[in-house]
This record gives sequence, C-alpha cells and structure tokens, in this order.
Amino acid sequence: MILYLHGFRSSPSSLKARLLTAHFEDLGRGEEFLCPQLPASPKAAIELAQSLVAGVPEKELSIIGSSLGGFYATYLAEKLGCKAVLLNPAVKPPRDLANYVGVTTAYHSDEPFEFKQEYIPELLSLVVPSISLPLRYFLIAATGDEVLDWQEMAGHYRGVKQRIIEGSDHGISEFADYIEEVVAFCDA
Repeated sequence: MILYLHGFRSSPSSLKARLLTAHFEDLGRGEEFLCPQLPASPKAAIELAQSLVAGVPEKELSIIGSSLGGFYATYLAEKLGCKAVLLNPAVKPPRDLANYVGVTTAYHSDEPFEFKQEYIPELLSLVVPSISLPLRYFLIAATGDEVLDWQEMAGHYRGVKQRIIEGSDHGISEFADYIEEVVAFCDA
C-alpha cells in the first residue's frame, strides 16, 4: 500500500498526485495507491491518513509526502514504522505556516481554504526532531525550491538516501523523471 500526502493548499489534482495515480493504474496496481484530499487541520489530516492505512503491516506500507505532506509522512513513518519518500518536505511548518493563517483558496480549485491559528499547536505536536532509522527514508530535494530551503531538508534528513536535484522548483516539475526511483524505493 502506498499513501500519497499532498502539500499545503494542494490536492489530489496536483501534478505529482496525478502522475503517481496514472503510474499505478498503468501498472495494474491502482488499488494499492491512495491519494486523499487532506483537511486543513493537521490533526484531522493525520487522523484521516491513519484511518486509511489502519491494519496495513509496516513492511507493506510506504508513504510519499510532498511539502507539508512530507512533514506528515515523517511523523507517520516514525509512528507506524513504515518507509517514507519525502518530496521537498516542509521541515519546520509551525514556523513557516504561521504567516498563512487566514482564508485563501486551494491551488486546484476556487474553494475557500482556511488555515486557523489553532493549527499551529497541532503542527507543533507532530514535530519529529530527528528520525530514528534513516534507511526507511528517501529524500528528493530541489536546489531551486522557491518555497522551502533544500539545505534545511538535507540537514534534517542527514544519513538518508538523498536525491538532490540541481535547479527545478518546489513542485518538482520534472517529477515524471523520478517516479520509477520513488516506486522502486517503496517496493524494496
């Protein structure tokens, strides 16, 4: 089972989510891939993710997380003992998202998206100061990420398998080039 967790204000309509969905469907493995719409509340997002993978043995579960979804994937990998692939993951979202409290829209719709002040303590409760088992993780970070600092990512995930992409962007526009490597890590 592979669970994909999208980033802040994102959705299953993001490029990476659509590419992964199509990839697993093309392999005839569509039923093994989950990509839910995450609620704005970090607590509710974690509860939803946990409910979707409840009962899946740790060795049969991998979580792929992008941006804020990478932060969630780290928390869940530590809690559940599964693998995680982190795509330009947020390392310090309680700090980074404090400026985004309020109402805006999601990236892939006109639907209002509200990030409440009460979500900052929820994020703080999910902080993983350091990972326990580096071999469970695979970091893909872009030096051209215009939103998050790739060096902060590389430092936080020291010792894990890392693919540092020269240039690119926060969304990893050429993600299709890395799907095989991501899936191979999940399946190993």
